[in-house]
Amino acid sequence: MEHVFTESMFLVGFVIFIAAILVLDMLVIDRKAHVVSIKEAGSWTAVWIILALAFAVFIYFHGDMVHGIENFDDLKLIASRYASHLKLDPNDYEGSLQQYRHYMTISYISGYLIEKTLSVDNLFVMMMIFSSFGVDKKDYQHVLNWGILGAIVLRFVFIFAGAALISRFAWILLVFGGFLVYSGAKMFLNRNKKEEINVEKHPLVKFLTKTGRMYPKFMGDKFFVREAGKWLLTPLFVTVLVIEFSDLIFAFDSIPAVFSVSLDPYVVFFSNIFAILGLRAMFFLLAAIADKFRYLKTGVCVLLVFIGVKMLIHKYFE
Repeated sequence: MEHVFTESMFLVGFVIFIAAILVLDMLVIDRKAHVVSIKEAGSWTAVWIILALAFAVFIYFHGDMVHGIENFDDLKLIASRYASHLKLDPNDYEGSLQQYRHYMTISYISGYLIEKTLSVDNLFVMMMIFSSFGVDKKDYQHVLNWGILGAIVLRFVFIFAGAALISRFAWILLVFGGFLVYSGAKMFLNRNKKEEINVEKHPLVKFLTKTGRMYPKFMGDKFFVREAGKWLLTPLFVTVLVIEFSDLIFAFDSIPAVFSVSLDPYVVFFSNIFAILGLRAMFFLLAAIADKFRYLKTGVCVLLVFIGVKMLIHKYFE
């Protein structure tokens, strides 16, 4: 129970830290809507990457704080849950502890890189959504801010629910692996198909239009407008909802993929969050060179299939 309390407290502290960054970003740094330049996007991309790497350094030296490890028995218990393959020496607590910290660090960086790589494909889907809904470029930041906030909440639910399932049903990893192989193969077969979104036929738009809850035009950066005594959703807010829906679909690939490098839900969550935090800046950076990514689909397909196969044979090869 003590480990659960320590882990929960560390997680709360981490969430507060991330929330503070987001509030600072949304209310202070990006308070005024504007079109983000490549230089600004590049600078912020570097800042988010540095923050992610700084957290990797923290894990390398103090990763035991995440689980409240204080002695070899604690270490053995945590390792049995998340890294049973490690050969820990009861006569060398410090050496064994550093071995586990090293494993956590490598898992975190691997998860971060996997999420970052797979996210590139999702960014192009976001570009398509913005184009289809006709969102003004100066409002991209506003939409992405709230989209990222929603993505963090979804990741929290998905990751810890997935970890709970894996801890009870180990065969879930095989299901994840098979699903990733299927997703990679399907994406490869459809890689040359032109993707497009028909706004009028989108299920969410059709539902909101039918219920009379959607306002027909944009109202600056407002998400809601009041008309005839009731609140209506503007197309800008509907854009946020569609982006959240696309991220929900994307999470079915990305989260199982990160579980392929670590069964520790905290490591998976930390790597996912830092990768997501840098998505907005990366969006503006990649938007300027989108036409250069001609082999993106093929690369993502290969990555998904590789990770899927790794999960399918994980019992036979470490």
